[in-house]
Amino acid sequence: MPSARIGPVRTPPKIHLGDLTITALDGGGLWLDGGAMFGIIPKPLWSKLVQVDAFNRIPLATTCFLTETAGKKILVETGTGPAAKYDDKEQGFFSFSPYWIVNSLEAIGVGREEIDLVILTHLHFDHAGGGTIADGRGGYGPTFPRAKYVVQRGEWEDAVTGHAVMSGTYRPQNLAPLEVAGVLSLIGNAPAEICPGITVRPMPGHTRHQQAVIFESGGKRAILPGDLMPTAAHAGLRYNMAYDLLPFENMVNKKALLEELAGKGDLLFIGQDPAEFCWRSSQAQGRFSLAPVNTA
Repeated sequence: MPSARIGPVRTPPKIHLGDLTITALDGGGLWLDGGAMFGIIPKPLWSKLVQVDAFNRIPLATTCFLTETAGKKILVETGTGPAAKYDDKEQGFFSFSPYWIVNSLEAIGVGREEIDLVILTHLHFDHAGGGTIADGRGGYGPTFPRAKYVVQRGEWEDAVTGHAVMSGTYRPQNLAPLEVAGVLSLIGNAPAEICPGITVRPMPGHTRHQQAVIFESGGKRAILPGDLMPTAAHAGLRYNMAYDLLPFENMVNKKALLEELAGKGDLLFIGQDPAEFCWRSSQAQGRFSLAPVNTA
């Protein structure tokens, strides 16, 4: 059974890494242009690896990772947010799912106010959109009112100045409410331990200041590199997105990450693959391949 686009379910897949319990939650699906998702790679190549519809779009997940440790609930990524955040034209193009991260949390009995910490790899709408919610007064507020929101300082600065390739990917309704509410925790563009078992480190390429999230406990480790590699079909070093601000750096950092994972046997979390979220990397004759990990 797939483990990514599963919708709000009572028993989503879990992974245990020492003291960490990580639940993979569906933050809502969307569709994006396949050509943009694979940049310089010709369609006859990338279309062999993914599903593509009549509008040249491919399906994507937005897997969010609820991590529980020492009595705390940490949510990594928040997905697209509700479809109502987007106008009719956007809803038609992106074909958002009718559910979002709050629905997936509710399905497992977790309320918004129970989240202690939110970590975002970067602030594009399909990762940060679930972080704010309509406040009933025509505006927005933090979806998770008790939580601090952790992001790299440089990413925040790029987001609020609109330093992006895709117009509208950094959206004011996903950003300003967090600043107004005083819930931001900005990391100084460097690796940092967020809490025992969870660290972040800069992983530039897709954006200039994207961060990877590392889960490590009990001698086991998993890495979520954000959109360094949005799907398993992007494991090829040159299979990068037209949306990437730094494509060469993305390729270099992807190669280093896949070598690291293959050498150590660590888990790779891929947040937007439409079928699976958990993988292992292997290397042979200079090429990398990914194999899904059974999370049942």
